[in-house]
Amino acid sequence: MERKRKFVCVDPNDIPDVAVVDPDMTSSMPKSLTASTGMDQAAYRKAAVDAVRQLSVDVGIPTKLEKLKEEDLPFLCESAAADACAPGNPRPATIEQFEEMFRKLM
Repeated sequence: MERKRKFVCVDPNDIPDVAVVDPDMTSSMPKSLTASTGMDQAAYRKAAVDAVRQLSVDVGIPTKLEKLKEEDLPFLCESAAADACAPGNPRPATIEQFEEMFRKLM
């Protein structure tokens, strides 16, 4: 059975140091693949994030985590820092930066 999925790199050795982005290469690819690779481009990413935010509002997904409590932060921050996908983040983040992010959602 064929599955159409995009996988994340969870091994730092699998993450490239450099990416060559050539928009002409996407013209011959299937639309779904073009959309998946387009996520790596800043303008496309902003449009996608804006669309997801609007969809969240439309379907009633909260934009804030009101139920998040101060005592939840250490566990959430440590879990985020230890996540297998963390090496694929655009830049490293400290526990303090994760805490700041979670506080903005409270």
